[in-house]
Amino acid sequence: MPFPRPWSWLAVALAALLFGCAGLPPLEGRTESHAFADTADTRLGRAVAPRVAAHPGKTGIHALPVPYDAFAARYLLATAAEKSLDVQYFLWNDDEVGDLLLEALCQAAARGVRVRILLDDFYTNGFDPTLSALGGEPNIEVRLYNPFVLREARTLDLLSDFRRLNRRMHNKSFTADNQVAIVGGRNIGNEYFGAGPGVGFADLDVIAVGPAVREVSDEFDLYWNSLSAYPAAAFVGAPAADAAGLLQERFRALRADPEALAYLEAVRATPLRRDLANGELSLQWTRAQLVYDHPDKTLDTTGSTDVLLFPQMRPES
Repeated sequence: MPFPRPWSWLAVALAALLFGCAGLPPLEGRTESHAFADTADTRLGRAVAPRVAAHPGKTGIHALPVPYDAFAARYLLATAAEKSLDVQYFLWNDDEVGDLLLEALCQAAARGVRVRILLDDFYTNGFDPTLSALGGEPNIEVRLYNPFVLREARTLDLLSDFRRLNRRMHNKSFTADNQVAIVGGRNIGNEYFGAGPGVGFADLDVIAVGPAVREVSDEFDLYWNSLSAYPAAAFVGAPAADAAGLLQERFRALRADPEALAYLEAVRATPLRRDLANGELSLQWTRAQLVYDHPDKTLDTTGSTDVLLFPQMRPES
């Protein structure tokens, strides 16, 4: 394959400079919000309170090495939440697992649960119509971390603003009612949860209850209210008039998909689903610390890219 002629590279560079003039919009009007503190009387709060009280200062942890268990845990938390769901991910695929969890979040929002979704913008290409439609759902707010300004010319945007756009949010958390959280290595997509025909990824999450959950919520709030978290509507546009109907049509089609139905049946068969529903989940109690990088890294465009740490629980000796 012949290399492009020199003038082709020059044209790309000039285009990058021209398009690079488009800057990020102002954040005026964005509302700061924080995790709810008054959630002790929720169903999840009442369920975990006796066990947390019996282990003062310690966090209860249950590892999720099995993909079906990891999906079931998120799905059941979305179903059980009564006040809030805070969801933060680097990658959310437009596939069966992604849609099943989006449907669960929409159903929670319809019950009156406040749903905050914070996604890194690096891999949202093609996802804008869905993000726009979600923004039109009552009780759902979507923000994009370190977004691309040029939605249809991301390569040019990356070339013209590489130092900023190369700094990403790899943090992953799923927190229900500020009482139970899931953190770990899994993004949202078929390959992380044993769904679909492709090759699956080996990964690990943990369910956490107790003091570390507040740390996860504090981390979420730090990123959610950071200067790099923008309301998605500023980039993906306002939802179309028929956006709600299109979302429901999408979910109905998903529920009629034999592969999606078979996957849900496999998830229902996992023992963890029963244990979670009955409040019998086995927990290891330990002192734990949440580790993450600070969102200010994105604003520092003078140095090299930071090494990113995934949120994880680290038991103390």
